[in-house]
Amino acid sequence: MCCCECFIRGTFELMHHKSMVREARDIRIGTAGWTLPKQHAGLFPVEGTHLSRYARGLNCVEINSSFYRPHRLKTWERWAESTPAGFKFAVKMPKAITHEANLLNAGALLQGFLEQVRGLGEKLGPLLIQLPPKLAFDEGVAHEFFTTLRELHGSAAVLEPRHASWFTPGVDRLLRGFEIARVAADPAKGSALAARPGGWHGLRYYRLHGAPRTYYSEYSGEFLTEFVAAVREETPAVTKETWVVFDNTALGHATANAIELARLVRR
Repeated sequence: MCCCECFIRGTFELMHHKSMVREARDIRIGTAGWTLPKQHAGLFPVEGTHLSRYARGLNCVEINSSFYRPHRLKTWERWAESTPAGFKFAVKMPKAITHEANLLNAGALLQGFLEQVRGLGEKLGPLLIQLPPKLAFDEGVAHEFFTTLRELHGSAAVLEPRHASWFTPGVDRLLRGFEIARVAADPAKGSALAARPGGWHGLRYYRLHGAPRTYYSEYSGEFLTEFVAAVREETPAVTKETWVVFDNTALGHATANAIELARLVRR
């Protein structure tokens, strides 16, 4: 069975919570970054910057450059000003926090990061906390980090762990306590449970990296159709917003997949 089939199966397995399911609403669909591949540029308006054109075709984007380097406040403000009302940015947390500090004593780094992203204003969406594959769960470290995060930032945050030790009922309870959603990722890393949403139910966040070849593979129309059906069936009533971000950007497939998924959602 391929990774895509496992992902769909994992999503459908959540449908047994019949009392909690409802029609999905407030679905945001976008890509990692707003590059407009030449072969798909015709799907977007002709005039404007890449970001302003992108934002007239999709309603969110995930910023990954923040993982590698900081941006000036004016840059964040310019990005916000370039997009229409209602558009949202998810922002990946810097590697200095997640991969170098390993979440330890990260208060000053967190504060500096949050001072930058405030330039997005009301267009700031979830903070994406992607952990390194070798970072195992440590309850003391996790509790201290999430406490600090919540002292500094009361809005949406999602976690993408990639070590098996994070996929337990106890960790899910911890995440729910801090209102942090666990990413549903394809392909799943660290555990088969990584294919399913976890943690806080108020937000769902799917990251589709491409399968079988991460970052390169295109998702088929059949996969996208089944994915929409699964999300609509299994999203809990308490979920306020669902994000779907395509990260299969290496050959430009993310853009076409996102546009097609948006079309399927509107049907």
